[in-house]
Amino acid sequence: MTAPLNPPLRPPVMRPTVRFMLSHPAHCIALGFGSGLSPVAPGTVGTLWAWLAYVVLQRWLNPAAIGLVIAASLAIGWWACTVTAARMRVLDPGSIVWDEVIAFWIVLWLLMPAGFWAQFAAFALFRLFDVVKPGPVAWADDLFHGFGWRGGFGIIFDDLVAAFCALLVIAAWRWW
Repeated sequence: MTAPLNPPLRPPVMRPTVRFMLSHPAHCIALGFGSGLSPVAPGTVGTLWAWLAYVVLQRWLNPAAIGLVIAASLAIGWWACTVTAARMRVLDPGSIVWDEVIAFWIVLWLLMPAGFWAQFAAFALFRLFDVVKPGPVAWADDLFHGFGWRGGFGIIFDDLVAAFCALLVIAAWRWW
């Protein structure tokens, strides 16, 4: 059977708006409560939001409670990223930043207590690994693609590997 001469038109890829974000709780979470709507470097803006949110969380929660928040955020984020990517019809939209939020919270959780410059170095290292995607991060980025639960996990997984790589560099630096 041959392909039709005029294949059906696919709906255009959706660019998220505030209205889209507020239309479903999953969108709000996946878009980092608005930080992913930034027209410039949404991943960096989402990571900055994560840093600020972590500092605020530290005022009320002890490290064990923050660990539980991170674990719950990972599960909820997996669901939110899955739903939002499917509704946007994009495998890994740049505006979905919950993956950066979770990963950077893990970095900060394992780094603290630390001063501003150590936190800033962790931020810079995490963003470097997330953007450049060297070696293991590129492998993780290519591992899970598609829509559904597998794709939702894939959105998060490469950022977890980037966080692990940043933590390895920090640990090596502290060890020397």
